[in-house]
Amino acid sequence: MPSWQVDNEQILDLIRQHSRDGFDGDLERTLATIGRLLSRTGSRTRRWLAEGDTPIAHIRNAVDTALRDASMEPDDIELLIYVGIGKGFLEPGQAYMVAHALGMHRVECFDLIDACMSWTRAMQIAESFFRTRSYRRILVVNGEFNTAEGGPLRPGNFRLDSAERLSWTMPTYTIGTAATATIVEPDSDRPWTWRFESRPDFADLCTIPSFGLGTFSADDDKIGKNGPFRFTSYGKELHEHAREPCVRLLREVFAVHPDVRVIFPHASSYREWDVFARDAGVQDKMHHIFPDYGNLVSASVPAGLALAWRAGAVQRGDRVAGWVGSAGMSFAAYSFEL
Repeated sequence: MPSWQVDNEQILDLIRQHSRDGFDGDLERTLATIGRLLSRTGSRTRRWLAEGDTPIAHIRNAVDTALRDASMEPDDIELLIYVGIGKGFLEPGQAYMVAHALGMHRVECFDLIDACMSWTRAMQIAESFFRTRSYRRILVVNGEFNTAEGGPLRPGNFRLDSAERLSWTMPTYTIGTAATATIVEPDSDRPWTWRFESRPDFADLCTIPSFGLGTFSADDDKIGKNGPFRFTSYGKELHEHAREPCVRLLREVFAVHPDVRVIFPHASSYREWDVFARDAGVQDKMHHIFPDYGNLVSASVPAGLALAWRAGAVQRGDRVAGWVGSAGMSFAAYSFEL
C-alpha cells in the first residue's frame, strides 16, 4: 500500500479546490452531502501515491515479497498475468512492461481486464491452465493506481459543476490504491469452487470509455457521462442490481462448502456489502478492508487476503471465499483452501 493516507476531509478539500470556480449552486451544501454519503458507505481513509511514489515501485515490492514468501526466484515463474484497470500501456500489455522492469526476460506474459473481476478471472484461468498442465507456476500482478494525478479520477471527477453530477460520480471518492502479487501452483487435491453470473444489460452503469465512445457502444446517454478516459459510475444502481445475484451465488457456494471461515469481498461500500452479508447469513465471516483502504478495484480480494494473512486471521489449510460484484455487470462467489 502507498504511504499517503487520505481521509474524507481531504477528499472534500480536493473537491472544493477544483470546483470552487465553476460550480453552479451551493458548493458547501453539496460537499456536506458528499461527506454524509462517504460516512454512510463506511469510508474513513484510503491510500494514494505520495509524492515521488511510482506504481512500478509498489508492484516491484509486491512481487519481491511474494517471491520471497514462496521461496522462489523470478526465473521460477512461467507465466505472468497482469490484471486490472490500473495500467500505463495499451500496447504492449502491461504484463510485458512489468516483466521487463523486474528482469524477467523469458517469462510468458499477457494482460487480463475485466474491471473489478479481473483478479478473480485470472485465478479461474490459472486453474484451467493447471488442469491442462500448461504451466506449473503463475504470477498474477495487480497495480490499481487509478487515483494518480491525470488518471481517470483526478482531477477531472473532482471538478464538479453541479450537485447533479454526484449521481454518476460519487463512487470516485471511495477509490484507494494498491499493488498485489499472487503466486499459484497446481494442487489437484484442492480444486476451487466457482459461481459466476454476467448481466451485460447493465453495462452502462460503470464505464471508463476511450476514444471510441460513440462508435463502439450502443446509443446510451449513461455511458461515459464524465467523458472519454474518465470514470463514470452510478453507485446506487450498481448496488441495487448486485444484491440479489451476489447473495444467491454466495449461498450456492456455502451449500457446497459450509466450512468457509473468512469471506474476502470486493467492497465498493462497507454498508452495502454488510447488508448483502446479512441477507446471506454470513456477517460474522466477512473480512472488510474498505473502511481503511477504500475500494481497491480488482485488488480488493488479494489485498484483503494478504492483510488477513499478515494479521494471523487466516492460515494454511483454511477454507476461504471471494465475493465480487463488478462493472459489466458481473458477479462471482468462489471458495478455495489456502
